[in-house]
Amino acid sequence: MKVTTEKEEKVANMIFASIYPLYWNRLEKNGRTKVEFHQVIEWFTGYDEDKLQSLIDEKVTFRTFFEQAKIHPNAHMIKGVVCGYRIEEIEEEFQLYKQCRQFEKLVDELAKGRKMEKILREEKK
Repeated sequence: MKVTTEKEEKVANMIFASIYPLYWNRLEKNGRTKVEFHQVIEWFTGYDEDKLQSLIDEKVTFRTFFEQAKIHPNAHMIKGVVCGYRIEEIEEEFQLYKQCRQFEKLVDELAKGRKMEKILREEKK
């Protein structure tokens, strides 16, 4: 599927705090811990517990959430299909949408029981 400007804008304007509990509920049902969830968030965005909570309290949009993030240098290693979109084929002009899908891919992997070493991608030495 192709990303459109309208699709990216719709995602960009969603409030992170309204989606966060949906991610967490899914993970909790699959036996994952909040510590693991926050470890994945911190790896991908650089947000520690305090910063994450302040962004939730401020009800920031996904646009602000990703603009302020320090996306991990290995984020390019997150590949696959999420919601019908192949992450590695999302055009650079839709960077925010791509980051959102990368984040969802990490949540999916965590929910499916993938090991943290695999989720927190490291370059092969």
